[in-house]
Amino acid sequence: MTRKLNIGIFGLGYVGLSNAVLLAKKANVTAYDIDSRKISNLKKNISPIKDKEIESYFKKNKNEIGFEVNSPNSFLRKDAIFICVPTDFSEKKNEFDTSKVTSLISKSSKLNKNAIIVIRSTVPIGFTNKINKKYKTSNIIFVPEFLKEGTALKDSLYPSRIVLGGKKQFTRVIGELIDKCAKKKNIKKIFMSETEAEATKLFSNTYLAMRVAFFNELDSFSYLNNLNPKSIINGVSADNRIGNYYNNPSFGYGGYCLPKDTKQLLKNFTIEPKKIIRSIILSNNERKIFISNIIKNQKPKIVGIYRIAMKSNSDNFRDSSIIGVIDLLINDKVKTIIYEPLLKTKNFRKCRVENNFEKFKKRASLIICNRLDKKLHDVRDKVFTRDIYHKN
Repeated sequence: MTRKLNIGIFGLGYVGLSNAVLLAKKANVTAYDIDSRKISNLKKNISPIKDKEIESYFKKNKNEIGFEVNSPNSFLRKDAIFICVPTDFSEKKNEFDTSKVTSLISKSSKLNKNAIIVIRSTVPIGFTNKINKKYKTSNIIFVPEFLKEGTALKDSLYPSRIVLGGKKQFTRVIGELIDKCAKKKNIKKIFMSETEAEATKLFSNTYLAMRVAFFNELDSFSYLNNLNPKSIINGVSADNRIGNYYNNPSFGYGGYCLPKDTKQLLKNFTIEPKKIIRSIILSNNERKIFISNIIKNQKPKIVGIYRIAMKSNSDNFRDSSIIGVIDLLINDKVKTIIYEPLLKTKNFRKCRVENNFEKFKKRASLIICNRLDKKLHDVRDKVFTRDIYHKN
């Protein structure tokens, strides 16, 4: 009987937590985070993120995963270390902040030199190769994740593909483990260098951002020319080469990945042509300006912002496109209130937070929402949205 691998997972956002749940099927998993409150809740089977499958898992499964606060002992007796910590984009440095990743690699390399280090955090192109050279090793590999917020565990169980970057001696071990734990059969495993895997991740997300920007520009054109955007999008998307996905107009792309990944990919270009990548970022910014101008031109007395979370069934505010619209309205002195039950403060971005829903609906003369909600049905006549298909 093959021995179960001992896996340590560091960082318990939606990537780390979905990895922990996935790998616990075939491995001994201990998951770590610096947030003691998060660890305490996880030990009580309380998920820190909104994900239907993850929340369901914790209701049914007890004590399958060990949860601990980070310590030097975390790295001992592990066959593999999965790094799933955030790498936010630093506007000051104009690149990802990889300090949390490098700190974990440094500790692991000192305390457990034999462990395979699996980077699942998104990093700049060339990062893993440099870090392998720094520690004179080849056991640090890059395995990008392609997960959507809110369905991270489902996407882990049914992955579109498994991309594995690094020395095959190590990537085969991790690829086979992920394959065995997933529910999907005959998953395509694609082996490449660590640098090629990093590029695959950034180009994949930038392509998705490009689709969002493209259909938003289509929607803007339709609005200015009094055309029905749904008819045009249906006609365009019926072409199998284009496809009926990532085509629902919005106030812009946002969230954990697309904004920072497009910026990092642009940074990784040096003398190469990069006009498309740059244009995606510019288009997304212009879309927010376009939306705010439409709102201002209606001269509303009070603009009501319905939810600032990135999408429905989400608790993620980070880089939410509607926040960009809020900032533009504030700059033009448009009186604005916000309805967001997840906010526990009285003010957000210099706007009053009104979490009595009935009062919010009465006070707002115009309600804007990135994604339409059936709760707004009774005030639909004063709702502004570009949501056509009522999906994320």
